[in-house]
Formats: sequence, structure tokens, C-alpha cells
Amino acid sequence: MDRLRQRADFLAAAHGPRVSTPAFVMQNRCRHDGGPIRVGFTVTKKNGTATERNRIRRRLRELVKRVDAVSMRPHSDYVIIGRRAALNRRFAVMLDDLRSALQRLDRRHPE
Repeated sequence: MDRLRQRADFLAAAHGPRVSTPAFVMQNRCRHDGGPIRVGFTVTKKNGTATERNRIRRRLRELVKRVDAVSMRPHSDYVIIGRRAALNRRFAVMLDDLRSALQRLDRRHPE
């Protein structure tokens, strides 16, 4: 699993399907190449100070590490936009939210 780093990739994922949860919004883009799954993280300035945004980003990265890659669609890009609720939401609940979001995205665009 790789990371998304270029702005163009984030913008492309923004045009795909999205799922909202209390702690984050997940966007998806299916690529038609042989590349690996890529995940990008973003937290806007309205979510707090730099230390709070970094903490949200770290929690989201840890969520993705703990979810099994089988539940993610191959050759896809995922963008996770952190919300302020990710600071105080229990980690186990956020993990369930992530699994649920992946399932809902999969139902919207089965391939």
C-alpha cells in the first residue's frame, strides 16, 4: 500500500464516490492500471492547531494500517479527510467506521 502525495491525485479522487462518517470522509477513485492501492490523508486548518491536525492524521494512518488490505479494492486510490471528531472518538469505533465506509464504497461501485 502506497501513499498519495500529489495534488492531482487528491483532486481526481474528489470526483469519485464518497462516504461520510463522524470522524472522517472517505473518497475513492478506481484506476485502470496495475498499480498498488494508494491512500492519502488530509486535514484542513479549520480542524484545529497544527498539533491537533497532526494527531488526527496519525490516528487515521494507524486506522489504515490496522484494516486488512483485502477489504480495499485493488488499483484504487483512497483519500481520507479527517474531521475534528477524530480527536476524541474511540479508536475501535473509528476502525468499525472505516470498515463500514469501505463496504459502502464497494457497494456503490462494484466491479
